[in-house]
Amino acid sequence: MRQKGATDMQGKVAALVGPETVEIKSFEVPEPEPGAVVTKVRRANTCGSEVHIYHHHHPLLRECVLGHEFVGEVAALGEGVTTDYAGQTVSVGDRVIAPYYRTCRKCIACLKGNFNLCQKAYSFWSQRAEDFPHFTGAFATHYYIQPDQYFYKVPDSVPDEVVAGANCGLSQVLYGLHRLGVSAGESVVVQGAGGLGLYACAVAKEMGAKVIVVEGIPERIELAKRFGAEHVVDMGELATSEDRLERVHGLTDGYGADVVMELTGVPAAFVEAIALVRPGGRVGEIGNVSIGAEHEIPLAPGLITRKAVTVQGFVRYQPWYLYRAIRFLERRHAEHPFAELSDREYALEEVGEAIEREEARQVARPAIVPV
Repeated sequence: MRQKGATDMQGKVAALVGPETVEIKSFEVPEPEPGAVVTKVRRANTCGSEVHIYHHHHPLLRECVLGHEFVGEVAALGEGVTTDYAGQTVSVGDRVIAPYYRTCRKCIACLKGNFNLCQKAYSFWSQRAEDFPHFTGAFATHYYIQPDQYFYKVPDSVPDEVVAGANCGLSQVLYGLHRLGVSAGESVVVQGAGGLGLYACAVAKEMGAKVIVVEGIPERIELAKRFGAEHVVDMGELATSEDRLERVHGLTDGYGADVVMELTGVPAAFVEAIALVRPGGRVGEIGNVSIGAEHEIPLAPGLITRKAVTVQGFVRYQPWYLYRAIRFLERRHAEHPFAELSDREYALEEVGEAIEREEARQVARPAIVPV
């Protein structure tokens, strides 16, 4: 029997059904309910978060449809949807991107203005593929934008391979660097030149900062330079924390960086971030998202106290930062090699391989292109 509210279209999703176990499943694409939007996925990126989800290390996401960084094309608009969340008119065929989480605007977090901490943020992404509306992850032929989920129209001048990462990596570091108050002339150390780190280099550069990247993989170091890094702390040459601290001090008048962004996801990097930042400086923690005994590290809290360091963790971002990310890409995308973040385009059936290449740090942002 045909599902109520379904279209005549069939679609596919890459469903996580167990640790490191992905199955391609088919469903009828539903008609959008009032306030919702159905999109065709044009391109999706493999983010470091997919690695945690893939291994069942995420505290909320287990059996779900994988993927969240993407750009889609409007296939159907629900009743009442005439504009995006910036007031721009939208029509079938327009390209759009959406934050990968829900903003209910009614929970305790939302009422305090912390939309990025909405208590219902993953209420749709955490459900099984079999549950309506099925297309709740970006590793799929279609993506269903919920009635209370922000989305924005993509300008024609910004290509798919550039904008696909805007709704996670770029928006995340843009939010973090703005909240840390980076200003022109300050020094910013970016730990790690994966997708997040490359985006951070580009944003910090536009903000007028002196960008220093810490990385050990030669290919990533070269990309970081092309994304705005002026100086490199090469972990292949500087193998110890002491060596790297000496190098950063040499680049910052012997005082330490104004801002350090931890984007590696390696717990020990956070301890090093506290060492690299100057007294009175700021540390942004984005890379480490896993919790549990295996992710714990020794740290003397007195170091934070004596250096008067501000430490700020960032999970998700205020949803309107996605609009700011699009505007950033309009201004700057031609200056940086966004298309080179992926080695090639992976099919849905190759999702597991793409995630494993991301985990091995062989590719900054493997791209999934449904066919």
